[in-house]
Amino acid sequence: MDVTPLVDLGRQPAKATRGETFPVGATVFREGHDSLGAEVVMTGPDGVARPPVRMTRDGDVPDRWVAPVTPDAEGPWRFEVHAWSDPLGTWQHAAGLKIPAGVDVELMFTEGRLLFERVLADLPADAPATDREVLEGAVEVCRDVERPVEARLAALQDPELDDVLLRHPLREHLTVEGPFPAYADRPRALFGSWYEFFPRSEGATRDEETGKVTSGDLRTAAKRLDAVAAMGFDVIYLPPVHPIGEVNRKGPNNTLTPGPDDPGSPWAIGSKDGGHDAIHPDLGTFEDFDAFVARARDLGLEVALDLALQCAPDHPWVTSHPEWFTTRADGTIAYAENPPKKYQDIYPLNFDNDPVGICREMLRVVKLWMSHGVRIFRVDNPHTKPVAFWEWLLREVRRTDPDVLFLAEAFTRPAMMRGLGAVGFHQSYTYFTWRTAKWEIEDYLRELAHETSPMMRPNFFVNTPDILHAYLQYGGPAAFKVRAALASTGSPSWGVYAGYELFEHVAVRPGSEEYLDSEKYQVRVRDWDAAEAEGRTLAPYLTRLNEIRREHPALQQLRDLAIHSSDDENVLVFSKHAGDDVVISVINLDPHAARETTVHLDLPALGLDWGDSFVVHDEITGQDWTWSQHNYVRLDPAREPAHVLSVRRTR
Repeated sequence: MDVTPLVDLGRQPAKATRGETFPVGATVFREGHDSLGAEVVMTGPDGVARPPVRMTRDGDVPDRWVAPVTPDAEGPWRFEVHAWSDPLGTWQHAAGLKIPAGVDVELMFTEGRLLFERVLADLPADAPATDREVLEGAVEVCRDVERPVEARLAALQDPELDDVLLRHPLREHLTVEGPFPAYADRPRALFGSWYEFFPRSEGATRDEETGKVTSGDLRTAAKRLDAVAAMGFDVIYLPPVHPIGEVNRKGPNNTLTPGPDDPGSPWAIGSKDGGHDAIHPDLGTFEDFDAFVARARDLGLEVALDLALQCAPDHPWVTSHPEWFTTRADGTIAYAENPPKKYQDIYPLNFDNDPVGICREMLRVVKLWMSHGVRIFRVDNPHTKPVAFWEWLLREVRRTDPDVLFLAEAFTRPAMMRGLGAVGFHQSYTYFTWRTAKWEIEDYLRELAHETSPMMRPNFFVNTPDILHAYLQYGGPAAFKVRAALASTGSPSWGVYAGYELFEHVAVRPGSEEYLDSEKYQVRVRDWDAAEAEGRTLAPYLTRLNEIRREHPALQQLRDLAIHSSDDENVLVFSKHAGDDVVISVINLDPHAARETTVHLDLPALGLDWGDSFVVHDEITGQDWTWSQHNYVRLDPAREPAHVLSVRRTR
């Protein structure tokens, strides 16, 4: 009963990636006191069942059994839970009690011999010869009445025999639950470091005499890719590159009075120059876009493009398909609103009027950009479109191009966020930006790693063009380090919006999360070279964090996270564990003051015993310390607010 992971009662596949280990669990029980066995059988995209993985009891929950499984190929998988009554386990338990007590001694050995003979009779022809030898030895031990009883019992409790019996169990009353679906995506669906910039700002210049700004374009933006790659990022994410509407265009800081040279918001898509299938003339041509993608690929970067299914009032669709929009009682088309925010420059699509026509057009648009090398889409506001539409679109894309990934930008109700993940979105923006207190970060990390991971993969963006949290506005440079260390070690995917490394932190007004002179509405001219020369950049720190992520498989996983404790409400401690790789993050969340405290580790969660001591290596500072269960730490945000510790060896 209660098999996990199941998404939407098994109607949707549970999320996985090739090479990612995830737990399968089930409640397994029967009447009486006989021993039980259980295993997971995975069948791959090739239709071939993989070797069964034995389940073990979850010590925290009665009758709960779990097993780690790892898809070895991309594509659709099925898994089943097999459970059975285990006569050998029942006998081993009884023999361990009765024989030392002198109760039914030879009867117990006889019953054991009969069970071992059954295993031998069912042994596969290709079983190792040593397995047969061990089982035959067990049969002889049961028969050998000349040997001391204690020696015979000890021989039948040998770990080598236990290993053979695990490989060749006796199954009675076998039951099968499943199959249940899972889907293994390519690893980038789980692990990656994202960097967002506006092409029009990269390479932009300002005339010192007139103050006039000249926009950058795709060719100048391509020159910035070297620096992005050098910081260790994997994905370069571009806001919409399409023509921008002229009707109701927004001016600086979201004003309604643009000047003749104001470029408008890239999310107000469409003008006389074209719509979603066109490139803004100021940015260049499709040839320029192809060159940008090629340069990114040469540097090891994937290009993610914004998919914003909305229109400016002068988008070609408004004329050719007026039925795709909502007409109000006064005959005007309704613009987008998210009270108190108003988006007079954007018309939302109304899928109720012509769902078939809209669906076909959106698929055409997506495939157009796919043909130009885009294999990742960041989707703007997917929660304002029908979930059924996304289920259809993502299924259609996966059917022909399963490597194409979609990130959902949906800061909305938990049910919708999870629902979008369940129907096919590969990653999701989260509430991470607004989680700043220790207790809420701990709760959220647990939720994402263990509760919602079968349906929703997080991407921790530290900032976005829309979100400049008060923590960054008032926390100083240390706050930027804290959030970067937390995001990059807490989630296998994380993201940075350009300007973060320059500590851009001024809001348009007190209480707002909007940037002053937001790049959404105007070109921003940045002098990257001067910032680097003057040491006013966080780039080296971001580079080191991305290096650490690539060096440590534990940080490339989602489900391996464990929360530990400290005696200070501002010191957060968590670990990630993948095989022999163990990383412990200790982060001072107070960007204004040094904190001294004792950290308390759950050593079994690190794969260690309670009494172990071990060496930890700080991957940021290069220092080593000997740690155990309880450890003193002091973190001064003026110097370094976080330890990212790898466990080097035990002592």
